[in-house]
Amino acid sequence: MEAIEIRNLAFHYGKQAVLDGLRASFCKGELSVILGRNGSGKSTLFNILAGVQREYQGQIHINGVERRAIKVGNANGIRLGFMTQFHQTNFPFSVYDVVMTGRASFSRFSPKEEDREQVQNVLKRFDLWKYKDKPYTRLSGGERQLVLLCRVLVQDPDIILLDEPTNHLDLHYQVAVLDNLKKLVEEGKTVICIMHDPNLAFLYGDRFFLMQQQVLTSLEGKNTASIHHLLEQAYQVRLEQIPHRGKIIILPSPQHHYE
Repeated sequence: MEAIEIRNLAFHYGKQAVLDGLRASFCKGELSVILGRNGSGKSTLFNILAGVQREYQGQIHINGVERRAIKVGNANGIRLGFMTQFHQTNFPFSVYDVVMTGRASFSRFSPKEEDREQVQNVLKRFDLWKYKDKPYTRLSGGERQLVLLCRVLVQDPDIILLDEPTNHLDLHYQVAVLDNLKKLVEEGKTVICIMHDPNLAFLYGDRFFLMQQQVLTSLEGKNTASIHHLLEQAYQVRLEQIPHRGKIIILPSPQHHYE
């Protein structure tokens, strides 16, 4: 069953087409990954799905409700959480307080015991409880990324949208994040990620899409050779593939120049 269905989605910046006739379905209880180069339109699509950008053509249905009809503070029976790629704050809030802001719609800024338990559980899940009193501004870039992910998760969303959730993270934290996302999917959550690294995508994802030339292509049902060709076209790099536990590892070819 589809959590999100996109029908003929188009978006323009002025006269420039960024998205053109997109059609896609993201299934409930899966980790779906959108791959593609910088500037291919992935973040624009993310902003539309998240409700940040509402001036689009076509239709997007989330649990059967048109995206434009889902407003902040209006549940519609839908809990949707999202984390953008860039976030700046100059205020030295503690890690605990930053994550607690994710509970604002539940607590109305007067946290209850349930809210405090949610924050504690999520911070412990990512081994961040030891930093709960540390100013957010004193964290490393990777630690900040994890705190922002925790802020999303304390909202207990049914659908989670993430733009480059492993950006700025070292390998240890990349694995921690993706392992936890897989656990959330096993618990019934729906996760949609934008990612740059095809290898992490193929190791952890359930369903894959490739953004190229304003079009979103599903890789579902395509054979390995077709996927290989599409990735080379999208990234403009010659690639080699290595089978690994029933999946594939993608590496740049020594003769990587693409023509």
